[in-house]
Amino acid sequence: MVGVGTSGWAGQGLYATQPIATGTRILQYQGERISKEESARRRAAGNNYIFHLDYASDLDGVDLANTARYINHSCSPNCRVEISGGQIWIVADRDLLPNEELSFNYGYDLTDYQRFPCACGARNCCGYLLAREFWGELPQSRENYCWPSSQDSIADTASSKE
Repeated sequence: MVGVGTSGWAGQGLYATQPIATGTRILQYQGERISKEESARRRAAGNNYIFHLDYASDLDGVDLANTARYINHSCSPNCRVEISGGQIWIVADRDLLPNEELSFNYGYDLTDYQRFPCACGARNCCGYLLAREFWGELPQSRENYCWPSSQDSIADTASSKE
C-alpha cells in the first residue's frame, strides 16, 4: 500500500503505491513504549521519532522497521493520526492516488516553535511544524507564508510549483 521514496520537501517520504480510500487505516506507527522521562532524555539526545501516546508514555519509532517514521509534516496534510487502544494509526483524510506523498500535521505546540521550521510548500504553510490551533498566535508580518485556507492541499501545492 505504501513505499519509501525521495520527498519533495524533506529528505525521504512515504508514498501511496496504490489508490487509498478516505478513512483507510494505512499503517501503524510502531516502536518502543517509553516513559515521559525516558522520552525527554531521548529527545535531548536528538531522537526525532518520538510520538505522544498518552499522559504517561510515548512511542519511540526510531527503528527503521517503523515505516510510518517516513511520513513528513505538512500544513495541508492528507492523513491524520488516530490513537486508540495504545496504538497509533495513520489514516487517510481523503482519497490518495498512487505516487502521492503521505503527510500529517505533526501538531507541535508553541514551545520553542522557531526551532522547527516547516518546508512543506503548501500555499497555507504557517512556516513551522505547529498544530493548526496555534497558527493564530504567530506573527503575521512574515512575507513568505500564507495563512489558513481550508481549500489548500498538497496536490494543489504540487501543481502550483510546476
